[in-house]
Amino acid sequence: MTGWLIALGLVALTFLALLLIGRIPRAAREITAAALLLGLAGYAWQGNPGLAGAPRSVTHTEGQFDEQLAQQRRGLAERYGPAAQWLVMSDGLGRQGKTKDAANILLSGLRQTPGDANLWLGLGNALVAHADGVVSPGADFAYRRALALDPDGPAPRYFYGLALARNGQLQAARDLWAPLAASAPQGSQVKAELDANIARIDAMLAGRAPAAP
Repeated sequence: MTGWLIALGLVALTFLALLLIGRIPRAAREITAAALLLGLAGYAWQGNPGLAGAPRSVTHTEGQFDEQLAQQRRGLAERYGPAAQWLVMSDGLGRQGKTKDAANILLSGLRQTPGDANLWLGLGNALVAHADGVVSPGADFAYRRALALDPDGPAPRYFYGLALARNGQLQAARDLWAPLAASAPQGSQVKAELDANIARIDAMLAGRAPAAP
């Protein structure tokens, strides 16, 4: 019943507004009234005027910050230097779920030092986080820039390979990880992790395992 009252009230208010404010001519008043009644009929046909209101609450889900990934990056890549301050600020924004801002702060750092491989690597990770784990063209470009600037460093190959593996590009991830695992120190945690991931990739490529690293 409430829906009908609201609909009728709106029709009446609209007609009065057209009369008093719009000053429609007398000859057009019948046509205007007919048009409003036609709209009311459409509401009765398509809508549910007797249906009770059901307020909805909107839940805003923020991106999840991967603390373990950030710790791994700090262990393999930057600790000090000009890149560290930008990466620390980016990580802080990422923890708040502000993934776009986390990527933008790294772009600001890259405007100052465009040749910093750590910043390009951080940007790749930030863009992947912003895209809910998807390696976007922008993230792919950032990883490739990090690789080009630091071809012998372990961090670009490790994180680029990790992003590719999580996106199902298993052979590309293996091609990055295999030489890195071969050069990693014996008994190190990184080598053990890489060897395990490569073994899972080989099993998946052979059709023997369902899970990705």
